[in-house]
Amino acid sequence: MLSPLLVGIVLGLSAGISPGPLLTLVITQTLTYGIKEGMKVAVAPFASDVPIIIVSLLILNRLTNFKPLLGIITVVGAIYVFYLAYESLKTKPVLPGATMAKAQSLQKGTLVNFLSPHPYLFWISVGGPLVLKFNAKGMAGPIMFMVGFYLLLVGSKLGMAFLVGQSRRLLTGRRYVYIMRMLSCALALFALFLLKDAAVFLEIWPA
Repeated sequence: MLSPLLVGIVLGLSAGISPGPLLTLVITQTLTYGIKEGMKVAVAPFASDVPIIIVSLLILNRLTNFKPLLGIITVVGAIYVFYLAYESLKTKPVLPGATMAKAQSLQKGTLVNFLSPHPYLFWISVGGPLVLKFNAKGMAGPIMFMVGFYLLLVGSKLGMAFLVGQSRRLLTGRRYVYIMRMLSCALALFALFLLKDAAVFLEIWPA
């Protein structure tokens, strides 16, 4: 059996650098408010994933029909991501001395992650079964898996916030607005994908 730590590292890195609403939000918050706020979004999984893991394991062990629940959660998530896209679309050039709205980065990141179906699907289909498998040989396996997974999941997003923050000073004036509009389009696209996922879960769209 592969090392639980190695499995966690590989899966965490893959999830951390995959395009999605949370990674896009890391970039938008970093560009708008700076590296610190982007890093707050990056650590959002620490705040949101505990209940997700508990719910997913309960579903895995006790429930046979969880698609409607995922569908409802995904619809709410899509609406929230559309709202974030709208907020990014309204972005204007930041002028010296201008007063900016509160970033609320951790809250936004936590909501985006909690209302996305992807963490649930991961823990139901991949993470949960692996935890149960590694647990058969003792608690050390699941702990190593979780450490490796979250170290790379959050670490890769922290790295992205740092890299984007380093180039932030170059993105001023109209360039900044254009970048934020492109990110707004990306968020809207992710929201559409979430709506499609919701339709599949609710069985009103073919899988």
